[in-house]
This record gives sequence, C-alpha cells and structure tokens, in this order.
Amino acid sequence: MSTVSHAMSYAVADSTTMLRRNLRHQLRNPTLILFIIGIPVVFLLVFVYVFGGTLGAGLGNGVSSGSGSRQDYANYLVPGILVLTIAGGGQGTAISIAMDMTEGIIARFKTMNISRVSVLTGHVLGTLLQTAIALVVVLGVGLLVGFRADANPVEWVAALGLLLLIGLALTWLCVALGLAAKSVETASNTPMPLLLLPFLGSGFAPTDQMPGPVRWFAEHQPFTPFTETLRGLLLGGEIGNDAIVSLAWCAVITVGSYLCAKSLYNRDPSR
Repeated sequence: MSTVSHAMSYAVADSTTMLRRNLRHQLRNPTLILFIIGIPVVFLLVFVYVFGGTLGAGLGNGVSSGSGSRQDYANYLVPGILVLTIAGGGQGTAISIAMDMTEGIIARFKTMNISRVSVLTGHVLGTLLQTAIALVVVLGVGLLVGFRADANPVEWVAALGLLLLIGLALTWLCVALGLAAKSVETASNTPMPLLLLPFLGSGFAPTDQMPGPVRWFAEHQPFTPFTETLRGLLLGGEIGNDAIVSLAWCAVITVGSYLCAKSLYNRDPSR
C-alpha cells in the first residue's frame, strides 16, 4: 500500500512539473489561446447578427419563445458554441504532442526517472486550463449578444461538470491523434473533423429540420447529446436521455483515447 501511495505521489508531482512546462509554452505562444477564443467568437457573432433573425424565426416549438428574435437564436446557439470551443481547444494539444514527438523530447523523457503518464497528463491539464479560460470569454461574449441562462446553481454546477467531462474526453482523443501523427502538419489537420461535428449536429440548427440521412447522422453522433444536455441545463429545457448518452460518450471516448494514447506513447520511438 505504501509503494502504491509513493508511486501516486510521484506521478502527481511529475504531472505538476509537466503542467508547469506546458503552461510556460502556452505563455510563450499566446496566438494559440487567441485562436481557440477567436474562432467560436467569430461564429457566434456571425450567426447571431447575420443569420440570427432568420434562424431564430425558424426555431421549432419548445425552442423559440415564439417571437423568433435574435435573442431566441442566441439562447439556442451559445450552448453549441461552448461545445465548439472545447473541440477547438484539442487541436493545440495534438500539435504540441506532435512537436514533442518529432523534436525528440519524448524520447528524452522516457530515459528519465519520471512517471511516464505525467508527460501526457501535463498536456491534458494544460489544455483543460486553457479551454476553461476560452469558455469564460466565449460565455461572456454570449451574454453581450443576448444569451440569457435560466439555470439554478445546481444546474450551473452540472453544466460545468459536463463541460469538464467533454473537455477531458476530447483532449485525450486529441492526445492520441497527436501521438499517432507522423508530422506536426498532420497533427494540425486530424482534429479538424471535431470542429465540423457541431455543425452536423444540433449546435446551430434543430435536427428535425434536416433531411433524412443527415438527420440520422446528427442524432447519433456525440456532439448532439452534448449540446442538448448543456442546452437543457442552461435554459431549463427537457433533457430526456441525452444526459445518460452524453456521459456514456464521454466515458467511451476518454477510456478508449487514454488506452490508445498510452499504447502509442509506449511504442518504439522510431518513426
């Protein structure tokens, strides 16, 4: 038992060291956090102020207040934009992991007396902190353009917990993608589908207005239950089975990506 506790304490200490390393890298490269914040903010402003009136009028019963205003659409859109923000944060993780792999620093870490998992957890924790900052800024912009939540403190805590779980799942997925990439350029492109999935779900428009095959895909991919659960928590709408489905997706993606990342990290370093 003592050996296990010592191993855990070493892993925590090494993970903290790796977290500091990644935070320093982020401070030296502020363009990444600006990119993570900028993309969802641009989408938010464009969709609310350019398309908001038309799209707000097209929202179905139970989604719109009936007036079809830009605020109706802002309320509908912001939960999807928050999920999009998390998806965008993972791209930087894949790039930084790939840079460590191609520059040989991972091979050096493997020769050192440090916990192996700490190298990956340092990237994950750094990304989660960076994404949390982006979410606060994006939510602030959402409030400025008319988003008004109708959540009590318990629902806010549940919404924050869901965002954390989604962030953890997508970050580990991007860690695995970064480890599997053969170059930094490849690592920057492989997470791109994650930025498209909110558009092919209920992030920007209700799925019941989509044609058959597209609607089927939208209703069976993870970003739709993510968005619907978050929307229900923040706006007081019906959640149904979406919360259970979201938790199941988070668990499957996190565990599967972690095991894949661990296997890729422990492979022969020759590339």
